[in-house]
Amino acid sequence: MTVEIIAIGGYEEVGKNMSAVKINDDVVIFDMGIHLDRVHVHEDTDIARMHSLDLIERGVIPDDTLMREVNGKVRAIVFTHGHLDHIGGVAKLAHRYNAPIIGTPYTIALIERIIKSERKFNVPNRLEVLNAGEKCQLSPEMTLEFINVTHSIPQSVIAALHTPEGIIVYGLDFKFDDHQIISPPPDYHRLKELGRKGVLALIVETTRVADSEEVKTPSEKVARIILEDIMKRPLEEKSAMIVTTFSSHIERIQAISDIAKKSNRQILLLGRSMERYCSLAESMGILKLPENASIFGSPKSVNRALARAEAKREDYLLVTTGHQGEPDALLPRIANGKTQFNVKQGDNIIISAPVIPNPMNIANRNLMEKRLISNGARIYTNAHVSGHAGKEDHRDFLRMLNPVHVIPAHGDIYMLSAYAELAEEEGYRLGNDIHILRNGQAQVFNGGI
Repeated sequence: MTVEIIAIGGYEEVGKNMSAVKINDDVVIFDMGIHLDRVHVHEDTDIARMHSLDLIERGVIPDDTLMREVNGKVRAIVFTHGHLDHIGGVAKLAHRYNAPIIGTPYTIALIERIIKSERKFNVPNRLEVLNAGEKCQLSPEMTLEFINVTHSIPQSVIAALHTPEGIIVYGLDFKFDDHQIISPPPDYHRLKELGRKGVLALIVETTRVADSEEVKTPSEKVARIILEDIMKRPLEEKSAMIVTTFSSHIERIQAISDIAKKSNRQILLLGRSMERYCSLAESMGILKLPENASIFGSPKSVNRALARAEAKREDYLLVTTGHQGEPDALLPRIANGKTQFNVKQGDNIIISAPVIPNPMNIANRNLMEKRLISNGARIYTNAHVSGHAGKEDHRDFLRMLNPVHVIPAHGDIYMLSAYAELAEEEGYRLGNDIHILRNGQAQVFNGGI
């Protein structure tokens, strides 16, 4: 029996993640993401009218044409969480495979919205919910299990594919956080059990491994404390207040809302992606907004809400998209004077998100901040902790699972190499049991553990 790991996307860049695992004639696909940077898109971007071939050519979605050469039946398309760099290409690619789409309830609900908005392709794949802690049989020799983990979006999981040759673990993306409000702590006990049962291969994210510091990623509890310290005085002032963060970071938005509801300000969640993620999370009982909170997504409704906030600035807290300075997102448009709300002397702007490190984002964010400051705003930029595991979390992860083989993913060559270096510190060896793949390559294991 042979096991083959096929790197389709996300092995040369951060984004457009897609991998396949083949056991004899059975195939499971993990993720169908988009590479946001390639078309300078952000959480509000709509690619529903674009053709998959154009998106592949631009490097926006994975080039899965290599799957035509893979002999076997695709048994499932599996998603571990709902970020666009993991689910954004589902409507462009999933219809090519006669297989169900499997994810947690919130992830499946987000995928369903993407499929419903698709304008180029009909996506007939069956949508199946699998909760953390549950298993489902994909074929006589394959069982899928979801293990609860924390990340910067609710209902994230680590996927374990049980096979006669050993367990394949797919760990994109995660952090080890024991203090989130919405999500329970990771299931460390089950991860250790998998390690004892026998993990043949670990496919693992590398997002923060190249950071120079040997750290564990701080808990979201730290971000809540930072936000509370920053927001306390500005909420009492008579000036305007804006917070911008990832619209998919429901845990962060819950914290912002909980802090703001202690004041008399009405909370306005503004932007199309805010509506997409937050309204869905609220309808599913994941996000619990106070009664004085409202969500507006369409341009007309956003403009009306901004006009109300402009008239009585001290009565509102605006939570907006645009933390990367993307020119057509809401906060940059406010900074550029392109909305009915104007930033004035003494206004407070809290940016609860890091700059995603590429030259365009760095330039856009710098320009936005300068324009906000020139209009008299006071800016706070440090109200954030990462949603990705740090070096020491990855070290713990390797020790829990004790995989025979390690395959770094979700990064450029520098990040994959940094993970290889970390794994070597844990006793693995590059070329022996650490395998650095490029998009389009495969790794074959003859025999199991």
